[in-house]
Amino acid sequence: MNIFRLTGDLLHLGSIFILIARLQQTKSCAGISLKTQCLYLLVFVTRYLDLFLGFVSVYNTLMKIFFLASAGYIVYLMYSPLKASYDKALDSFRVEFLLGGAAVFALVFPHKYTVLEILWSFSIYLEAVAIMPQLFQMTRTGEADNITSHYVFALGGYRALYILNWVYRYYTEDDYVDYIAWIAGIVQTALFGDFFYIYFTRVLKGKTFKLPV
Repeated sequence: MNIFRLTGDLLHLGSIFILIARLQQTKSCAGISLKTQCLYLLVFVTRYLDLFLGFVSVYNTLMKIFFLASAGYIVYLMYSPLKASYDKALDSFRVEFLLGGAAVFALVFPHKYTVLEILWSFSIYLEAVAIMPQLFQMTRTGEADNITSHYVFALGGYRALYILNWVYRYYTEDDYVDYIAWIAGIVQTALFGDFFYIYFTRVLKGKTFKLPV
């Protein structure tokens, strides 16, 4: 494991801890897209079915369990204890298009034509666009609290670091090629482009995240 992969994983973990802390401290899920959280839960469920079929390492196993458990916990919080603070009208992105698109790509361009590999490919394609309901909700409100902004930044930063991880592996490992992950990762990072710009020009300067009028 290289420094880019490790830092990316830590940033991914950090994003989840930030979100859970935000939900628990404020007792509100206002500004958070439940649709995005459900998509992430589906991503982890379809990607980590191999958890029960083989062992890679303790690190790998613990990370898979954490992502599955934390994603389920976040969805539970938003569906049950914090349901009253959820604004369904703002969380209106049509996720069926994302699900359908990811399913089609997984069937046409899978890693391999086996059930597990098709599901893995589906999870990669879906993760690339899972943040879209959250970003769409932020564009509708025009702003977000700083903790939510830090959460979204950590998610985008994790994937950007994975791109550096792939570049490093390409030049240091023999025969390393993963076009599905590469293309999906580039698309996913590109979706954060406008958010990154506002985050760096406003939030890091102590201002509130706010879209230009």
